[in-house]
Amino acid sequence: MRRARGALAVTIVTGALFTAAVPAQAAAAPALTAAGAVLIDGATGSTLTSKDPDTKRQMASTTKIMTAVVVGSQPGLDLSRKVTVKQAYLDYVYLKGASSAQLKAGATPTVRQLLYAMMLPSGCDAAYALADAFGTGSTTAARTADFIAKMNAKARALGMTNTVYDSFDGISPTGNNVTTPRDLARLTRYAMGDALFQAVVKTAAYSTGGTSALATWSNSNLLVQPRPTGYGYPGAVGVKTGTTTAAGKCLVFSVTRNGKTVIGVLLNDEERYADSMALSDWALGPATGSKTALQRSNTDPVPDVLD
Repeated sequence: MRRARGALAVTIVTGALFTAAVPAQAAAAPALTAAGAVLIDGATGSTLTSKDPDTKRQMASTTKIMTAVVVGSQPGLDLSRKVTVKQAYLDYVYLKGASSAQLKAGATPTVRQLLYAMMLPSGCDAAYALADAFGTGSTTAARTADFIAKMNAKARALGMTNTVYDSFDGISPTGNNVTTPRDLARLTRYAMGDALFQAVVKTAAYSTGGTSALATWSNSNLLVQPRPTGYGYPGAVGVKTGTTTAAGKCLVFSVTRNGKTVIGVLLNDEERYADSMALSDWALGPATGSKTALQRSNTDPVPDVLD
């Protein structure tokens, strides 16, 4: 009987040690409120967990990831090139009720500044300026249409078979600006391989240099924002928010911690920040020093503008 108890004790201790050694991914992935989601390994691209990852959905301002990629892939790109801000860009933002970097008409921000203006405060005025500057044609309409064609060509080249763009900023004129979590994760992994893109999306705040009515552009992604205004989530390095009535709340995120990187996509998710942190904690181990990933509240209300 004593031997049996001793054997049982050894079994229990050994079992306890074994359980403690099991990586976080061995546990069930957290339940999500997102309509569609995927989490991938940033190094290999392999899928760690997903929820309806191949259903097409509108993507709101996560569209701007591709806008930035197309700009960044231009041959001989001059980041110091100055682009004149047209009143048409500002009128567009006003008429659409869109998110804005509050650029000044007549200002001449550089391409580099416009990338920050587009990716941090999600400036649709900045996205318009970039599409107009890097499209080909004799009119603004022709140039922006050509730029959107470049976005679709890049999507095809990257194997994003379920993605279509009809917009340079996510405000879809036809309702056919769609992607899937899997496609968007593929794009983001590609984009994060570029040093400039990665530097932009992990920045919490950036000086506007007088090109905007704002003194600084703040990142709309609360994961990278320090407390108390954001979550200050350990290891967060991007990537992009998006919100429209049709798309709901969306978030593309990337977290690097303990020598490992994950990239996640959440489409139509009322709890996008709680879900993103829960997924990251599951894949990378619990984070410390941030607001709890389990906190689900009204800390992320739908904004008054389309993002």
